[in-house]
Amino acid sequence: MERIHLTKFIIITGGVVSSIGKGITSASMGRILRSYGLNVAAIKIDPYLNWDSGTLNPYQHGEVFVTNDGMETDLDLGHYERYLDVELPGISNITTGKVYESVIAKERAGDFLGACVQVIPHITDEIKEMIKITANQDDYDVVLIELGGTVGDIESQPFLEALRQLRNDEGSKNVMFVHVTFIPYLDAAGEFKTKPTQHSTKELRSVGINPDIIVCRSQEPIDDDLKAKIAHFCDVDKDAVVNTPDAGTIYEVPLVLEENNVGKVIVDRLGLDVNPDSSKLAQWRSIVKSLKIEDPVVRIGIVGKYVELEDAYISIRESLLHAAADIGVKAEIVYINSDVDENDKEAMDSFYWELMKLHGILIPGGFGERGVEGKLLAVDYAIEENIPLFGICLGMQSMVIQFARRNGYPNANSSEFDKNNSHPVIDMMEEQKKIKNMGGTMRLGSYDCKIIEGTKTFDAYQETDIEERHRHRFEFNNEYRDCLQDIYVKNENKGIIISGTSPDDFLVEIIELPDHPWAIGCQFHPEFKSRPNRPHPLFKSFVDAAYGYSKNWWNPFK
Repeated sequence: MERIHLTKFIIITGGVVSSIGKGITSASMGRILRSYGLNVAAIKIDPYLNWDSGTLNPYQHGEVFVTNDGMETDLDLGHYERYLDVELPGISNITTGKVYESVIAKERAGDFLGACVQVIPHITDEIKEMIKITANQDDYDVVLIELGGTVGDIESQPFLEALRQLRNDEGSKNVMFVHVTFIPYLDAAGEFKTKPTQHSTKELRSVGINPDIIVCRSQEPIDDDLKAKIAHFCDVDKDAVVNTPDAGTIYEVPLVLEENNVGKVIVDRLGLDVNPDSSKLAQWRSIVKSLKIEDPVVRIGIVGKYVELEDAYISIRESLLHAAADIGVKAEIVYINSDVDENDKEAMDSFYWELMKLHGILIPGGFGERGVEGKLLAVDYAIEENIPLFGICLGMQSMVIQFARRNGYPNANSSEFDKNNSHPVIDMMEEQKKIKNMGGTMRLGSYDCKIIEGTKTFDAYQETDIEERHRHRFEFNNEYRDCLQDIYVKNENKGIIISGTSPDDFLVEIIELPDHPWAIGCQFHPEFKSRPNRPHPLFKSFVDAAYGYSKNWWNPFK
């Protein structure tokens, strides 16, 4: 596939161990290049056989990030969008499942004219084709390609071969490789060890790929002698060995890379026609400075069932940090497990004790019944104590269920958890019930929403027409819409109001409790659109309300 605009490619691989920050490294390099005025896109390659991330266990894979066009993707696309301040298409996440499905479909259609379909060239050609489709979406100057996993993984081999071929197809001056490795420190020896990085680089070179930059992750900074040793044994320029020790915030990484002249190395290596001026990161430095504020502190509790792995709520966490930095406070985020046994007095006492310490309560999304009753208890506590309450997706549904239970419908529930419930205030739309495939019944991607003026929601957005991203299967049941709003009217503003709907007024998108200081629930996922330089208005309004609550908060620690 020919491109009108010459695009350069930066390919990021990982070595030694997984989860060393390839995604943050990729996003940070993209942020640097964006600051130079370049048009940058990013691709994440996941070598697993799943077609997408939609059915992956959050405990194993973290959050599912949803793009505007409704693709359920790897969480690294969230990093890319936040750092680059762009909206990426779903095709930016390539998986083995997508590649093989496409090749098999072509084979069944006779596209290969009877040829024996093989990994090389058919699979590798398909991988390159998918990369080029993304590159053709716009006049991109640079496309970053992150290969998930670790060099040496069996499932990564076809992708490494395809990326090696891509360099030959595009020309070596237009493709460069960045290898991210880990430098362990052995307490017993009292020194850092470079052998894992040497072996990882050797493994990469064995498939025909020589890294142009080696990014060395470490818990503490490494010295210049160690960098020189790595450069010598791994056959890269000394200036191209970069150390990124653990930082106070992940948003510091672009600054660390720029201090190590990574921008200049990339510009020189790819022949980019820009001036690599570090002063262009001034706005980013200001953001990082705001993110490192230590006082005043606003304590926000995320009450969910995947709290053992923070990455399961990574976009929510980052959105809270963005909002707090913009307001000028520090968000101290507390993760509270909603999977609590109501018959265990000690567990319940601990659960409520944690809630008492908070200035704001956020109920995130999720699927399945486990942990829901804990979310409902947290909603009830926030209503009783007038603590700012933010419900997202299932969190909004929990607010509706609990409100109904408090106002004449004690058995109210979602049909997701109780199919025979007498009052399913949350239910699946009739047209969705006919679809059987997992994911097929879901509302995914960006949808329009109209905001009702005179509400706290409108105060946050300051506009009536918005777009937000969805990922859910069940909706506010319209059969209960009038009666739940009637409670609001009859009780003189003590109840629920609908502050946002679909443009045709059919689907309820946002609800709020007008007699509460701040209690808003939204059916969509606003966390997917928050940026460090542009916090999402609902998160900003929520954190601001929590900050206001903190000023008059009774401190249980005294």
